[in-house]
Amino acid sequence: MPDAATVFVRVPAKINLALHVGPRRRDGYHDLATVFHAVSLYDDLSAGPADTVEVEVVGSTEAVPLGRDNLAVRAAQLLARHSGVTRGAHLRITKRIPVAGGMAGGSADAAAALVACDALWRTGLSRDELRDLAAELGSDVPFALLGGTALGTGRGEQLTPALARGEYHWVLACSSEGLSTPAVFAECDRLRDGRVVPETRVRASMMQAVRTGDPEALGACLVNDLQAAAVSLRPGLQRTLEVGRAEGAHGGLVSGSGPTVVFLVSDAEAALDLSVALSASGTTSRVERVTGPVPGARLVEPIAHRPAGRG
Repeated sequence: MPDAATVFVRVPAKINLALHVGPRRRDGYHDLATVFHAVSLYDDLSAGPADTVEVEVVGSTEAVPLGRDNLAVRAAQLLARHSGVTRGAHLRITKRIPVAGGMAGGSADAAAALVACDALWRTGLSRDELRDLAAELGSDVPFALLGGTALGTGRGEQLTPALARGEYHWVLACSSEGLSTPAVFAECDRLRDGRVVPETRVRASMMQAVRTGDPEALGACLVNDLQAAAVSLRPGLQRTLEVGRAEGAHGGLVSGSGPTVVFLVSDAEAALDLSVALSASGTTSRVERVTGPVPGARLVEPIAHRPAGRG
């Protein structure tokens, strides 16, 4: 049983409905214009008293770094330094979000650690203050705190919440092997070498589609400038995309830097049909059915006391 002082946080995965990537900057980053969308695939993180900041990972633990290389550990240490806290925390992460899957699993855990340790240590920081710390940790961490649907600019850390009407149904085709985000960006640069890269701007048609709640309209607007690079490094992703489209998805794309491929469908029944078809195709190692948008990292009841399910 967890200690009475232990706190629990649930944090969602993200997908990118649109991802426009500018040329490589002198600092090595790229300007981005993206539409983040939080979906109901979650990691759970608990934080309990400890002498130092330490992490334990259960679930999909392959390729998850431990110690100082773990982004959740770095988040807790950053919060402690910022708040003058000298205590530690034992972080226990239950992984469900794919590792190196283009769904911001590490960033989600960092956001969860900020929320959990803020509550554990009673630092009393506002969400805006937590988001400022989140931006120091990585481009996707602020959105993992916010959740919902949001426009991201800069490196992705500058967020504007977007009005998204209704609930969208998604089918995720996950890979057993991740892709390195830096490698995908480098491949994107290689493929575009010598070409004029257009301005990074989310099209008005995308934002209008998000507001309508119409999956067919949104499906027609899905776009990812990193998709060609992800497919170049992992050619089998093209077959996964072809299967989903052939089975009637309104739209499909590689999420972020991949290799997770996401498909938008009309409803829960269509999601079930597509998940069966994808599983039978042999093009993916794991299929998930999720909905969005959902809230960002939030405190929840102890896991043993919550109903089963993804929400």
